[in-house]
Amino acid sequence: MYTVTVSETFVAQHFLTVPDPGPEGDRHSHTFTAEVEFAGPELDEYGYLIDIDDAVAAVEAAAERYRDATLNDLDGIEGNPSAERLAAAFGDRVADRVDAPAADAMTVTVHEDDVAEVSHRREV
Repeated sequence: MYTVTVSETFVAQHFLTVPDPGPEGDRHSHTFTAEVEFAGPELDEYGYLIDIDDAVAAVEAAAERYRDATLNDLDGIEGNPSAERLAAAFGDRVADRVDAPAADAMTVTVHEDDVAEVSHRREV
């Protein structure tokens, strides 16, 4: 299995909407790093799983959607704006922008500050 991983760091805000969220219920900022890993068993005719420049461009474009935004205000993260929902929505944006025919899976891992990380894996 081959993998290619690219990442981008950005700051975004949110406030949790679960019952009794404590201080997380107030708007606050996090430094997020989104790592996107493409995986597949074979390389394309040029020896690539994915063109790294294309992967970087797709991840940077996805990050721009969330950079300096309040996640609660954005489509695709309805309900409680958890890091898990951010990982899935981020993956949707990357998948819409990248052509990776040799990859059969993509995992988005979102690091929230230096204390937690969540992942969302999908077929591509």
